[in-house]
Amino acid sequence: MRDPKPEDARYGAFNILQRVEQGGYADRLLDSYLNRHPTMDTRERGLLTELVYGILRLRGRLDFALSLFSRQKLQRLEADALLLLRLGAYQLLELDRIPPHAAVHATVELAHQVGMGRISGLVNGTLRTLQRERDTIAWPTPDNLRAYLQHVCSLPNWLAKELLRQFPNIESQALAEALTEAAPQTLRVNTLKTDRESLLAALAEAGHLARPCRYLSEGVILEKRAAQILPGDRDGWYQVQDEASMLIAHLLDTQPGEKVLDACAAPGGKTTHIAALTNNQAHILALDKHSRRVELINQGAERLGCQGIETHTWDLTEVPGFLEHESFDRILVDAPCSGLGVLRRNPESRWSRQPADIKELAALQQTILGQTAPLLRPGGHLLYSVCTFTTAETDIVVKKFLSSHPDFVQEDLRTLLPTEWTELTTDTGSVRTLPHHHNGMDAFFAVRFVKN
Repeated sequence: MRDPKPEDARYGAFNILQRVEQGGYADRLLDSYLNRHPTMDTRERGLLTELVYGILRLRGRLDFALSLFSRQKLQRLEADALLLLRLGAYQLLELDRIPPHAAVHATVELAHQVGMGRISGLVNGTLRTLQRERDTIAWPTPDNLRAYLQHVCSLPNWLAKELLRQFPNIESQALAEALTEAAPQTLRVNTLKTDRESLLAALAEAGHLARPCRYLSEGVILEKRAAQILPGDRDGWYQVQDEASMLIAHLLDTQPGEKVLDACAAPGGKTTHIAALTNNQAHILALDKHSRRVELINQGAERLGCQGIETHTWDLTEVPGFLEHESFDRILVDAPCSGLGVLRRNPESRWSRQPADIKELAALQQTILGQTAPLLRPGGHLLYSVCTFTTAETDIVVKKFLSSHPDFVQEDLRTLLPTEWTELTTDTGSVRTLPHHHNGMDAFFAVRFVKN
């Protein structure tokens, strides 16, 4: 075995993707790897990020191509062997800036570096054939939409069927294509410390290319990053957060002096946004079932200068007996969900989620809503939100909640939001964002109830 090269992007990607296959989370593993190798070249860091996220997003597409040229069926290959082939195939099919011969050679070298030299012939032969024949691949077309969603848009079979069941054909295709793209890099300006114009000016001075978000006055989209770190990182000028996620605190519409429960708060982006929108004048109790994640809320609040936030570890599958009934003015239930709306950011979920998960999560969402409903005062507002688009976790959850809680009424958000936001609403008065319709935003769903 040759000496590994930990600051080489391909070696790092192999290492991270190995651990993702074992159940790790790509974003956390990538951050940890980059932090352990601070001297890694900027170009290598960029390539490492591209390889990790790109291969996870497009695994189905890569496997379709590899299956045409591999001497062995992909299902029979060792996991590490298939991972090497995917690394090479991604460079050949998706990265124009890497010469094909360099992509093949580097992948064969990587096989030796990670102790897989015995299959270097298989890797070399398969990738060289793919290099020669890639222009002859008969990719499925939208005329055979299910195959197109699976093998071009890289969706597992069950998820392709779910999209076709839920959306018209052209909508299924557009959403699936959007989910293959890299997610935009979006920042929420921390208005407790600065404003958007000042942050945009500081970003430009540091060489970053950025522009305002379309819907949120505190949102910024990073179109191209420079080598320098983002200005104001240590001083808490911003929070990394998608524009759709930023909508949630606005929809809750907390007023200064009100008492708020953020029921599933970690890692705290929406919690700190509520604090900022009320200029630290709200009283917020943030709950999460994991103590380590509760600590993330505390760390984020300190960095951003947020006050009035109290945290507590609690699993809301259990009755929160320490909380007084009808004691909160507003409650946010940003519930655990399948996360299918943020597949671009958490692409490993594309392959780890199963249909049974949807049913289990919908039941969990009902439980959490049921545990929090008694805590809201009459006339108070409860906002339910999820970063997914499945009917089971959105419309059906709402219907069941209203059926079992006759003292709650769904509010029509179309009558409560700024005019420019009405395109984000549905004909039932909820908010639903989709990346192919709403400027690349993540897919989110939100509905607000009032307690009679």
